[in-house]
Amino acid sequence: MYHNTTSRYNAYYLANEKILELENTIKTNHKEDFSQILPIFYPVDSATIEQNEELLKEARELSSKAIDWHRISKWVDDNYFLIGLIDYYQADTDDAINTFKYLNVNSKDRNLRHRSLIQLMRIFIDQKNYDDVVFVIDYLSKEPKINSENRYHLFKTLAYYYHSKGEVDGKIGALDKTLEYTKDSKEKSRINFILAQLYQREGLDALAYDYYLEAQKGNPPYERSFFAQLYAQKVAELDQSKDFKKVRNYYDDLYTDSKNKELRDVVLYEKALFELKQNEKEDAVNLLHRAAKEEGNNPIQKGYIYQKLAEISFEVDKDYRAAKYYYDSALTHFRPMDPSYAQIEKNKGILDEYVTHFETIVKNDSLINLSKLTQPEQELIAENFIKSEEDRLLKEAAAKEKPKNTGIFDNLLAFGGRGSGENFYFDNSVAMQQGSIDFFRDWGNRPLQDNWRRSTQGFSSVTNGEIEETAERTQTEEPEENIFEQIPSKEELLSQIPKSDADIVLLNSELETSYFELGKLLFFDFKEPEFSIENLESLITSYPNTIKKPEAYYILYLAQKDRNGNADLYSQRLNREFPESPFTFSVNNPGGVSGNQAYIQSSDGYKKAYNLYNSRNYPEARKILRTTLEEYPLTRNTDRLLLLDVMISGKIDDRDRYKTRLESYIQNTENPDLLKMARNMLIALTGEKPEAEISSEEEEVEEKEVEEIAEDEADIEDESPYKENPNQTHIFVIVLEPEKSSVAKSLLADLEGFHSANFPSSRLRTGNMNLNRENAIYIVSPFNNAEKALEYRLKFMKDFETTSLSDGDKGNSFLISIENFQELNKRKNIEEYRSFYKKTYN
Repeated sequence: MYHNTTSRYNAYYLANEKILELENTIKTNHKEDFSQILPIFYPVDSATIEQNEELLKEARELSSKAIDWHRISKWVDDNYFLIGLIDYYQADTDDAINTFKYLNVNSKDRNLRHRSLIQLMRIFIDQKNYDDVVFVIDYLSKEPKINSENRYHLFKTLAYYYHSKGEVDGKIGALDKTLEYTKDSKEKSRINFILAQLYQREGLDALAYDYYLEAQKGNPPYERSFFAQLYAQKVAELDQSKDFKKVRNYYDDLYTDSKNKELRDVVLYEKALFELKQNEKEDAVNLLHRAAKEEGNNPIQKGYIYQKLAEISFEVDKDYRAAKYYYDSALTHFRPMDPSYAQIEKNKGILDEYVTHFETIVKNDSLINLSKLTQPEQELIAENFIKSEEDRLLKEAAAKEKPKNTGIFDNLLAFGGRGSGENFYFDNSVAMQQGSIDFFRDWGNRPLQDNWRRSTQGFSSVTNGEIEETAERTQTEEPEENIFEQIPSKEELLSQIPKSDADIVLLNSELETSYFELGKLLFFDFKEPEFSIENLESLITSYPNTIKKPEAYYILYLAQKDRNGNADLYSQRLNREFPESPFTFSVNNPGGVSGNQAYIQSSDGYKKAYNLYNSRNYPEARKILRTTLEEYPLTRNTDRLLLLDVMISGKIDDRDRYKTRLESYIQNTENPDLLKMARNMLIALTGEKPEAEISSEEEEVEEKEVEEIAEDEADIEDESPYKENPNQTHIFVIVLEPEKSSVAKSLLADLEGFHSANFPSSRLRTGNMNLNRENAIYIVSPFNNAEKALEYRLKFMKDFETTSLSDGDKGNSFLISIENFQELNKRKNIEEYRSFYKKTYN
């Protein structure tokens, strides 16, 4: 009785309370995102765990003492369970898995075994180890007398499983069953809210409405109650109502309700979505701008506001620059794990590139135009710019000016000289802003300090006490941001204007690149042929000798074809000006083979041409190259084919043509290895480096390129049947020939001894089987993932000793996932798997 009482009430109770305190902290720290379906379990944030390390340490010490000091008590297994939970929260999942498995095998408490298996399921779901999850589900489905509390945990974990698998029907069914066993009213409210969200997304508005009403019961947090009420109104009335005035009044009433002060950004956002459905874009944008200025209590909501503004700018206004900056703002309010984060980053990638080139064009074009003006004209423009910026700041100050209180008491105070009238300087932000501007004009950007007018300030004029006080104030107070620092001086503006021809050449070079890249982006990524044509035509008009002209013609050809324009014009220009360009070949062969098949065929043509080049049969090599380029003009091999053609030119054409072609290739290729090789060839040609040295390097790189093509072709022709899945359960395999296997009688015993010495708590199992006539295999399992299996193999290679294996046999061992092992057992081809293994695990 002593051991039972002490173990339960001194150790287990206190340790459990500390874990409950941690779980409550996780729940409190989690900020719900009601725009997304709420998570089944509150996400475990590593930062929260780190902040509560001491709490978990104390809980572990208490449970460990209960196990060590009270071994004969009935609460040893319960304390083991708490240690498993602590390991889980501290991300020591292997130890947690071993603990819960141990309890399932050894505990005599049926309820605790069931609870351990359910917790084990949750870990397997986290790891996406679905085979083991199904095994546990199957096992529990046959278990009798699962108590109500465990049924609650079981169905909730099943809902998590179906969520992870993306099976909505299963998730709804599991949550419905969870409700039957949920005793906590707040938890019931949350599950009802999740079910309402799921039904709403499935288009079952009537069911969603009922569940949103249920979610408002049980005294839920106000924010969840607010969203439940709002969404219930949306599915029942707002989305179907034709009385737009009534809907708008509903949102206005929500906005003015003082209880919703911290949720006003949500109200404005929802109203903006409503206005968008009515095609009232301007009203929606204004509402979103207002929503962005509201304080709010959930940063994620600001992310959705900026994301919606970005989508409007991108899809409706085609203002890609604004969309980029809105996406930038949205990302600052989302976390990497939020669903919208990945999509925004993806969208932002091409927008970043667009804005870079767009702003380069605007800036460089302006600077070049300014460089053509006289000095007085440049100074006048700089002064006007500074004046416009000052006016902008004054307007912003006026906009921030608080409206005067016209109440009778304020008016009476004003007559007494204590009112809030704008005559008092420090109550008038416009006057303060104007004063700052005047000061800034006269004195520049000066720090806030005493005696600032003195050109020199003697050290003796300041006492030691004042020095210490100033130093202390400097360390504790942040300097006020001077808004006028953002206005450049006239000298700074004038210094940006190019003065020399070299500066102009550099700006023109950047402009040339940006016009081309912008035209390319607009056609291929933004699907805007009109804007693409505009930029590419500007490129050709402004820079008629651009090296990108063939590709620009090709994109213009595609853009005109896309809009049913005069595509033939650019086809003719390509044939007339660049008859040997791969872009010309592509235009002339519109119905040719493309994709992987074209890549394989062009690889074959390349190898044939290269072999002829090595045999010094240059005319025949060029003939095959040209035929290959004409039939398969734009593949991953195009750069290699073109470089080989240039090399042939070095053998049979004159020096000038060879040099010109090399220079052109260097400016156009994007393959870094081939670019390096072409540059070395040019150096050899111009005599800056001994040609013999380059020739050997040239041959080496070319051989490497041929090998890479052969390997790539093999990959395409014979796609591996095996799939990479590092998080799946893995096994370790030793392969022996039948003759060696028959004499390796001590191998299994040696492996068992090796495991006992090095992996005593891992419960590794060994076995053997004949895979086919040529190979017998020995298996070690299970490993939770590839990382654990790799750790085992490293230890095996270093420390395992047996007379049954040679070093070569040890080196031939490999890892394989359960799914891939089933495939291997069907195909019986070990060498096929080895090629996949080398690429995936080495």
